[in-house]
Amino acid sequence: MKDKHGLLSAPIGRVLLTMSLPNLLGILTVLGFSLVDTFFISQLGTESLAAISFTFPVTLVVTSIAIGIGAGVSTQLGRLIGSGNAPKAKIFLFDALSLTLLLTSLLALMASLLITPLFSLLGANAAIISLIEAYMLFWYLGCPLLVLLMVGNQGLRATGDTKSPAMIMMLAALVNLILDPLLIFGLGPFPRLEMQGAAIASLLSWLIACSLSGYLLVVKRKLVKISAVNIQRMRAHWQQLAHIAQPAALMNLINPVANGILMAMLARLNHEAVAAFGAGIRLESLLLMVVMALSSSLMPFIAQNLGAGNPKRAKEALLLSLRFIVIFQLIVYLPLYFFAADIAGLFSQDAQVIEWLSFYILVLPLAYGPLGIVIIVATSLNAYHRPMSSLVINLCRLVLIMLPLAALGSYLGGVKGLLLALPITNTLMGLACYILATKISEPTSSRPNRLEREQKYRA
Repeated sequence: MKDKHGLLSAPIGRVLLTMSLPNLLGILTVLGFSLVDTFFISQLGTESLAAISFTFPVTLVVTSIAIGIGAGVSTQLGRLIGSGNAPKAKIFLFDALSLTLLLTSLLALMASLLITPLFSLLGANAAIISLIEAYMLFWYLGCPLLVLLMVGNQGLRATGDTKSPAMIMMLAALVNLILDPLLIFGLGPFPRLEMQGAAIASLLSWLIACSLSGYLLVVKRKLVKISAVNIQRMRAHWQQLAHIAQPAALMNLINPVANGILMAMLARLNHEAVAAFGAGIRLESLLLMVVMALSSSLMPFIAQNLGAGNPKRAKEALLLSLRFIVIFQLIVYLPLYFFAADIAGLFSQDAQVIEWLSFYILVLPLAYGPLGIVIIVATSLNAYHRPMSSLVINLCRLVLIMLPLAALGSYLGGVKGLLLALPITNTLMGLACYILATKISEPTSSRPNRLEREQKYRA
């Protein structure tokens, strides 16, 4: 595998820009995928919209697992490619995809048997559970395909190719957009399947996209070597993968849990504030898209350069990204400052909701630069083989600082006091993470670890 995309040699800024633009398109596509499903299902009525809302925590767990495994694949594969060990990289990716398929198939099977007790526990009534069951049975059937698609795309990104994954996700979104109204409402020759139709549309879109991703990985790019089952080898590769994947998956689960706790705090103060906070979170995902796209590009860039023995270039890319994101988020904040009330009015007609959401838009995005630093540093630490440090950063930010400050703020200043705790936390953690980034170096542990030494000894 040659340095086709210039990760090891081309100008850093140009490489990261070239990689991040397709990532940005891919993130937009994923956000659109969710919005399309929610929009069409909302046309079926309030119960259907409530049913799809109940599925979000469960689908979030699955995507968090996929993101965790993908981070492990991107990091380990990037290092192997960077060090010039293409044959081992191909076998590693085969073993990683095999584990992904096995793990998610078992989880989907168990979850499909627990639909009623699980969603009853979440508070769904009998009528809504029947709708959830119609949707989730097919969603679980397609779940292994979704995770395999996400992990396979990370394998492509690890080589420096971010365009192909973006195009694949665009294809999936387009297929879903076409099939959703046909299968949900029974247009033309298609039967009216309502929520079940939405799940089948997703399943078919994932099947098509996963097939294309597999073709690129196995046939066209030859990034995967289909190998005979070797328990010892596969176990070693799975342990390497889990070293990154487990903390990365946990890190992705912490944010929604913390947001749920913040919502519970707000609910005790003002229900309109809960609606404003929910709208603010959706707006936040849009405002942080560039951060997410850049962090996705930075991980394989750092991993390949560390694998090639060039830690100075890896660190330079990290610091350049941090400086860029602070300036970019400040520029993004300027129109928010002047049009906060107008933007809030797009989400609600309720005067109280508009008041709280306007305050959210004025205050929280001001600290999205420091928050971007936190996200990028935490993601990059996976490439440095420091996944636990990444997890600790998020735990400190949310559990040790944000939630206690939010509780204190709500006691002293109500809704505004609680909301102010968030930018204060992000600013403090952003400063701490920038200092950490300036001191980061290639860890001793990234040299052949015990597991790799044992493999070499056996060979």
